Amino acid sequence: YSMAKYDNICKYIHLPVQTGSTRMLGRMNRQHTREEYIELIDKIHEILPDCAISQDMIAGFCGETEEDHKDTLSLMEYVKYDFGFMFAYSERPGTPAAKRMEDDIPMEIKKRRLSEIINLQQKHGLYRMKQFVGKTVEILIEGNSKKSDAHWMGRNSQNAVAVFPKGNEKIGDLVMVKIEACTSATLIGTRI
Repeated sequence: YSMAKYDNICKYIHLPVQTGSTRMLGRMNRQHTREEYIELIDKIHEILPDCAISQDMIAGFCGETEEDHKDTLSLMEYVKYDFGFMFAYSERPGTPAAKRMEDDIPMEIKKRRLSEIINLQQKHGLYRMKQFVGKTVEILIEGNSKKSDAHWMGRNSQNAVAVFPKGNEKIGDLVMVKIEACTSATLIGTRI
């Protein structure tokens, strides 16, 4: 509730889940089920309707079936994450998984599943970013755009990256920017 109460707190939550399968969550020793995670997502959107949510997903964890993978994709369809961090599982020495489980998913299956997760995330990222097009949003300037020294890069309250032409602003300034276009990961606009 504090996030909704104060304007100086970003409306963004990173809520790692790793998988959409309750069975796999148990194998990963997570302390929640898919259903409990969905309840948390619903509560966040009830309290903060414009809150951005990002995820961590692992493709091909030990013992993951096609059904488990489909559960991950269906969770992503339900939430429509703003952005995410997605990886193919790789064994890490010393971890409980490395000690107790066999890394039994072939690399080509991990890569395919990861590709499906990434493609779905890009689709959802674009869907979320398009909601800002045509709106004027406040952007905190963080630095130069990676692609052009003539443009600033900053973030809005939902942690979305925005680029826009430089004026007399400086890093740390808050600037109102009219969003004119977007990609699945970047808002593009002009300062007002």
